[in-house]
Amino acid sequence: MFIILFKKSMKQPDSTLKIALKDRYFKFQQLLAKNNYVLELMADMEEKLSGEYLFDKYYIKTKVRLIADGVLDIIKNLNYLSKDKYLELYKIYDVINEEIEKILSFKIEIPVCDLTIPLKNLSCEMVNIAGGKMAQLGEIKNRLGLPTPDGFTISAYAFCQFMEFNVFTEKINKTLLSLSSLSIENMEEVNRVSKEIQKMIIESDIPYDLEKAIKDSYAILCDKLGRETKVAVRSSAILENGKYSFAGQYATFLNVPGDLILQKYKEVVASLFTPRAIFYYKTKGFSEGEMVMAVGVLNMIDAKAGGVIYTRDPNNPEADYLVINAVYGLGKLVVDGAVTTDSYIVSRQLEKNILNKSISNQKKMLMCRIDGRLEEVAIPDEMKGKQCITDEQIFLLTKYALDIEKHYGCPQDIEWAIGSDNLPYILQTRPLRVFIQPSALDITIPTRIKGYNVLLDKGIIACKGIGHGRAFLLKDEESLKDFPDGAVLVAKHTSPKFVIVMNKASAIITDVGSATGHMASLSREYQVPTILDTEVSTRIIRDGQEITVDAINCNIYEGKVNELLEYAFKKKEPFKDTHLFKTLEKVLKNITPLNLVDPYDDNFKPEYCRTFHDITRFAHEIAMQEMFEIGKMRDVKETKTIVLKAEIPVDVHMLDIDGGIRENIKKKAFPEDILSIPFSALLKGMCSMKWPGPKPQVKGFLGTIANATSIEAKLFELGEKSFAILSKNYMNFSIRLGYHFSLIEAYAGDNLNDNYIKFFFKGGGASQDRRLRRVGLIIKILKKIGFRINAKEDLIDAVLTKYKRTTIEEMLILLGKLTAYTKQLDMVMFNDAIADIYTEDFIKEHIAGKV
Repeated sequence: MFIILFKKSMKQPDSTLKIALKDRYFKFQQLLAKNNYVLELMADMEEKLSGEYLFDKYYIKTKVRLIADGVLDIIKNLNYLSKDKYLELYKIYDVINEEIEKILSFKIEIPVCDLTIPLKNLSCEMVNIAGGKMAQLGEIKNRLGLPTPDGFTISAYAFCQFMEFNVFTEKINKTLLSLSSLSIENMEEVNRVSKEIQKMIIESDIPYDLEKAIKDSYAILCDKLGRETKVAVRSSAILENGKYSFAGQYATFLNVPGDLILQKYKEVVASLFTPRAIFYYKTKGFSEGEMVMAVGVLNMIDAKAGGVIYTRDPNNPEADYLVINAVYGLGKLVVDGAVTTDSYIVSRQLEKNILNKSISNQKKMLMCRIDGRLEEVAIPDEMKGKQCITDEQIFLLTKYALDIEKHYGCPQDIEWAIGSDNLPYILQTRPLRVFIQPSALDITIPTRIKGYNVLLDKGIIACKGIGHGRAFLLKDEESLKDFPDGAVLVAKHTSPKFVIVMNKASAIITDVGSATGHMASLSREYQVPTILDTEVSTRIIRDGQEITVDAINCNIYEGKVNELLEYAFKKKEPFKDTHLFKTLEKVLKNITPLNLVDPYDDNFKPEYCRTFHDITRFAHEIAMQEMFEIGKMRDVKETKTIVLKAEIPVDVHMLDIDGGIRENIKKKAFPEDILSIPFSALLKGMCSMKWPGPKPQVKGFLGTIANATSIEAKLFELGEKSFAILSKNYMNFSIRLGYHFSLIEAYAGDNLNDNYIKFFFKGGGASQDRRLRRVGLIIKILKKIGFRINAKEDLIDAVLTKYKRTTIEEMLILLGKLTAYTKQLDMVMFNDAIADIYTEDFIKEHIAGKV
């Protein structure tokens, strides 16, 4: 039961009371505003769980901090309103926040080790020491015993020392911070940030001890080979060549003289921050702290031929063969997709069985020069149109490839070279991404769709799928920043730089390229339908032309082919598999689940709050209850108030704390002077009813009973004042009339999360059974309009939350009518049938068809 307590000794001056109430109301408003802000932040983070949005570690940390600060403010405001009843929420908050911080503080541990380590000492377990590429190469050399170039790694620990020496971590994070708040698709901004960071790294100094270690290791390598050797300086980031390929994203320098190793080391480190590398790691969900670069320094193989082996066909992984792509000279032309390659299809089961040979008309090859340059030279006439590797070399490469696949237990993407000694060397291996389109397997797609013009029907499929859009003919790589969402990229050749548009491209087509190149790997990783090596696509397809790409049957149609698009497979969101996405999921488990649902449940207590959402839910509910009992705060009864002059038999005294009554009203106010949205609505309902007694239209038996039990006049006399504390959006109205007491509190603002109505009723001047029938009538009507009810005997505690302001106003009008309708009604509640008649009568006249 709601009771207003008054003590003469507690009485405060009117101005003090008003200030206190106003301050209390503002704290309540702050709590509501912060609650809404926190809920909006939670909703924004939950939206990211769809996998359709890109975000980074900065986004998570920023949103979590804002939510945590908001929840802390909510707890402070709640304790102000409740006079520190809920201090235990601070401890609960700390427990939840510490768990979140533990998740966010995860970072890859880089072991302290030597600055350089010989390849002979590396194995696959040493990824966090040597990086992915060099750790796997050490595994192949030392555990499988397969031929590889000799060399050493400049360790991940050396990278950390280099970064610390130049104070790069803080500088780079500060520079990337501006990018974190922008869209990763703003390529001009990405390019600006990239150039700034790369320049800083390339122009920096290498610590003396690291410089000495690199020079000493190179000297040892030369002594071992018996000559001063050129080297390959290769990226080996700790995340490279694992679950995420980072294919072609980082720098590798070939045929490097010894005196340039230090400079090329810095350039490889700087390649962590090329625009395409930034885009790749952002879209894969990594943080800057996970971008750690070890660097491999390997004896340069002066390759007569080179290329790539796929131990499975990525477009037909069930087929029992492997694919070897090869070119004369350095295999760089293969992975760059710069030329059409020889292709050899070799049985995985039958020894020395080449199923198919496709010999290209290679016109140029890349060779090492003695001065450290790489030079493209013409293929001698006597070599043109002939195999660039012998059958015996094919068989030996096949054996090596199957041994590597067996060792790792999954299909492999292997780079190799044939040295000047005519022997094959393994240069690197990584898991082969095999992407299976369900549409391609479960549905038979017509080879040709009749009635549509086929622009092209040749090429190599690098990633299966169906794509549609307008052609974007690439003039140069700079124009990638203008690539529109949903377009088809059409280019002369492939490039790993195309990764920056792969999240927007509906398909990719090139004149030249290999299915075993870096860009082809990225196409499969980003699930972009891709056809390469069409030879003439940039001449046949016009810029802006609408086309449909069938990268299952290798057809390119003019226009939109709806019959094909119905087979298009929705991409699986690869972002969902990233560590960052998993981090978001873990963090949100401590933030968004709601365990405290029902305020009337025994578990609706602080100790049962398990998440930030629980705290906000609890605080919001309790804050409403605290405001509901605002009359207990001071001697409201004896303060100076404004009297309401309205045609209702209730002596209403009002206290305006913030714009609830028209200005300059001092002693009395009329309904038109009321500016409080909730109170104005309630008053409208009360004034629209006839007070008191049976309604004029009630006739017959019901009317007879009502008139026979006319209520004594003294019960309508105002026994006590009724008090309303008002603001523009808020109302706390204590109604006393006869033996009945009601309290209606409401908030009606523009944000539906703030809005609520609380209704409390107690009392009656009739017998217990009649009072209960009256309570039953009120409960039925309140339930009809959506209130949540908690009732015990003749006490009702009801609440309605989170409706639009207009709906709150409509409900308050109804409550005003119900207040008038039910006042003294228990005096005529002879039996349940009469109660039902009154109930249905009110519903029919005031609710049916209106709410």
